[in-house]
Amino acid sequence: MRYLILLAMLGIGPAHAAEGTDPTWPCIQRKQPHLSLGQMWAGPVPDQAIRDLSRQPRIAELAARLEQRRLPIEQAEQDIAAFADDADAPDLTALMVAVFDRIEPDRSALIDGIARYGQQQVRLSRTIQDRRDRMAQMQQAEEPDFDAIDAEEKALDWDQRIFTERQQSLTYVCETPVILEQRAFALARAISSHLP
Repeated sequence: MRYLILLAMLGIGPAHAAEGTDPTWPCIQRKQPHLSLGQMWAGPVPDQAIRDLSRQPRIAELAARLEQRRLPIEQAEQDIAAFADDADAPDLTALMVAVFDRIEPDRSALIDGIARYGQQQVRLSRTIQDRRDRMAQMQQAEEPDFDAIDAEEKALDWDQRIFTERQQSLTYVCETPVILEQRAFALARAISSHLP
């Protein structure tokens, strides 16, 4: 019963039921630890020569620029169009590989961090419940130790404050991998639009 209460406090029960994901996953979005290039790229399948080409300075530097979220997608599309003026299908495919190889590890690291974040929230909610139980026991004692009860209450207040603040930032935290995924798809679409 307590576990269900913890899940309800975290707001992950419905996501777990609807999506069948990890019960400690704190986000509404379905947990997808990794993306694959094939999910977003309909162009030529990269081989080792393309992968080698993706590490050439001209392509690697452009990929590093395109990956940055602070670069508006409209500007990224212009940069891709300028690159495509003298690029062939292997160059464009190599650019997509370079972009994907930058975004995917960042996104996967974020997913791992969010999973740890969710597990910390579950542990913290258990600590909060344990403190409440201890306080109830202390208050029911024949001769309650009010100093100990006050100390436990202060610790409980602090834990609840941390829990609440972390829950409030969860929406932003959960949206970050989605933003990276959307950027990867938008860049793939822009690059593939220049394929011969």
